[in-house]
Amino acid sequence: MLELTHDEWLSRAKELDLSGFHHIDGADEPGGGATYAAVSPRDGQVLAQVADGGVAEVDAAVAAARRAFDAGPWPRLAPADRGRALLRLADLLEERRDSLALTVSLEMGKPITDAYDIELRAAVNTFRFYGQLADKLTDESPHTAPDELALVTREPAGVVGAVVPWNFPLTIASWKVAPALAAGCTVVLKPSENSPLSALRLGRLATEAGLPPGVLNVVTGDGPTAGRAIGLHPDVDVLAFTGSTAVGRHFLHYAADSNLKRVWLELGGKSPNIILPDAPDLEKAAATAAWGIFFNQGEMCTAPSRLLVHTSVAERVTEAIVRRAGELRVGDPLDPATEMGALVGEAHLGRVLDHIGTGTSEGARLRTGGTRTLTDTGGSFLRPTVFDEVNPGMRLAREEIFGPVLSVLTFDDLDEAVALANATEYGLAAGLWTSDLSTAHQVSRALKAGTVWVNCYEEGDLTVPFGGMKQSGNGRDKSAHALEKYTELKTTWIQL
Repeated sequence: MLELTHDEWLSRAKELDLSGFHHIDGADEPGGGATYAAVSPRDGQVLAQVADGGVAEVDAAVAAARRAFDAGPWPRLAPADRGRALLRLADLLEERRDSLALTVSLEMGKPITDAYDIELRAAVNTFRFYGQLADKLTDESPHTAPDELALVTREPAGVVGAVVPWNFPLTIASWKVAPALAAGCTVVLKPSENSPLSALRLGRLATEAGLPPGVLNVVTGDGPTAGRAIGLHPDVDVLAFTGSTAVGRHFLHYAADSNLKRVWLELGGKSPNIILPDAPDLEKAAATAAWGIFFNQGEMCTAPSRLLVHTSVAERVTEAIVRRAGELRVGDPLDPATEMGALVGEAHLGRVLDHIGTGTSEGARLRTGGTRTLTDTGGSFLRPTVFDEVNPGMRLAREEIFGPVLSVLTFDDLDEAVALANATEYGLAAGLWTSDLSTAHQVSRALKAGTVWVNCYEEGDLTVPFGGMKQSGNGRDKSAHALEKYTELKTTWIQL
């Protein structure tokens, strides 16, 4: 359990080894010597000088992964043996849970309580899930004529390039790395330049857990250089990316310009959260809406940033959310009592403030928040923000903000609610609050989203797939379905 005080977390932070390196072929590598400063959004202080990888470092990591796949033991191990290695890695993540949570909190501003209870729990559970699943998959033998035998086998796809974002640096890395490794692939992982430190520690722990050299490599650097090099590399067979829709388009171009590698994308969202007047508990619906948009500082691709609420209950629900925003404790991420930490950095905070300014100028009503706070800390803190009187054409209602900014829109009937919900280029997630079972089924089917939550939000576990429709991407993370991204189907036909 999370039991340390703020001062104890602060003391531990000063003891962390956050030196920069790449982790390639089972060893720490300095790369070409170029570095950049990793800055903590909690106070603007430099955490570490991080190795700034480019084409040469990506080439070295991909070469190591290629050797490990083509000639190494990993793809040829019995699936149960790969599973046991992933379970050892899960155990190491659990053993280092305190210091890993601290690393995540420092590098991206997440409250330490969330980093420990949610981020690290998810990472540990992901490696355990795929470690246990590794030997549970079966091949197929379709019924054929008596003198014929057909076999359909699922084989590892090869070298996987995984490019992951900063908002859940270990969780989303785990969602890519664990199923890829379980399938027998080797991986080159590139974390966001905003959150490189936790991924580097994951690479070290994988080697400590006994994964052979080259099976999991970690290269740090920026997207236009290191990310592009992975996307264009002819020896990368599969690309798995989570991030913005704009960058996802680049990876599709990289695949077209190189070896037509498969590209799996989990992209942005502008998720609707529909509250009908027959919601089983309006107070709970409002509280959950507030939690959903303010959790993780609103830096969530699934954040319910468009609240669609029936006109008859709109003011009651909005007032409850505004009240909760005022109660929310914004503070130092290392304080266990903090409920909302810092945004990931000054550049991102500036983008969110620009959206807020545009919302005001376009005529939306600012009900609370909208300004930065705790400026004396040097950190990138923003007050929880709520707008109402938002119309569908406003930028607030159309573009992903990726911050703690809620837009309230109203509707008069169910058809209007569904039309508003689907009036977006995104299709990642949606919420619905109703007491009517038929409405729940019918609206859930009508919503163009990869996940629909009914009378809840952000619930689920590793047994269910996660991913988007439309410009929110393709393919699925989590569940056994994730293995489909990292395997190839081979048909063998034998004439007996």
